[in-house]
Amino acid sequence: MELRQLSLFRAVAEELHFGRAAIKMNIAQPALSNHVMALERELGCPLFIRSTRRVELTRAGETFYDRAVRILSEMELTTELTRAAGGSRIRQIKIGTVYPATMGMLPLFLGKIARKFPDVRIHIASGNTGDIIRGLETGQLNLGFIRPVENIGSLRFFSVAHERYLLAVSESNPLASLNEISIEDLRDQKIIAFNRQNLSFTERYFNEKFEEYDLTKNVAYSCDDTYSLVSLVSAGLGIGFAPEWTTDIPNRSFVLKKVRGIDFKIGLGIAWSKEDPTASRDDIVEIAKSIVRRG
Repeated sequence: MELRQLSLFRAVAEELHFGRAAIKMNIAQPALSNHVMALERELGCPLFIRSTRRVELTRAGETFYDRAVRILSEMELTTELTRAAGGSRIRQIKIGTVYPATMGMLPLFLGKIARKFPDVRIHIASGNTGDIIRGLETGQLNLGFIRPVENIGSLRFFSVAHERYLLAVSESNPLASLNEISIEDLRDQKIIAFNRQNLSFTERYFNEKFEEYDLTKNVAYSCDDTYSLVSLVSAGLGIGFAPEWTTDIPNRSFVLKKVRGIDFKIGLGIAWSKEDPTASRDDIVEIAKSIVRRG
């Protein structure tokens, strides 16, 4: 079994398509298929369920994928550690982000990185906080812009900002014309809330707040992301709490209003592994921390 075979298998497992995986790995599709079949023969079990319409991982394939990712990440980390010990400069920075929450700070950070390291390749991956933490732990990511977490093991977190959420209402909603809105004004309104595949920090936060203010029974619609939420609000289907940066959305047909007695804020910061040589050298983390100092 060779590392090259593990890399090829990982590509197929992530693309779930032999053609796309072959293009990604710059290899002919028949050769890629032969490598995967050689792996299956060596392991004594199928890794994929193949049909004319789709490719799926078997249960054994899922187990093998988890281990392969760890092995490949460990090799990449070992390579970077060796380069760092030998004085070599970083070549790539992989960043995880809870987009679109980072719209305000990510461009600033990327601009600073690009100016300081003009030859470094930058890769951005979106996901929830849990996904990004796992990426940091396995070495697949060097830095993450995530919701607040505790410093556990090698994981380190530094708070950068607090994102403020205001009530989003359509321009046609009677609430839009009020100078002041109270909790009682929300009692007869349908609320749009976040409901993601994996219970996110933001979703938990608002679930607790809606319960605290006795608004849970008003939740009538749900969505995965902020853009979907403000689209539902704009359509007049209900109200929802959206971050302040949504005021910059062009041609919007909703307004953001303060609700008396409510101050919803969700933290945002940077996370990294103290064992990652990329994040721990060349001022990468310091550049990220400078965002809050500038703010």
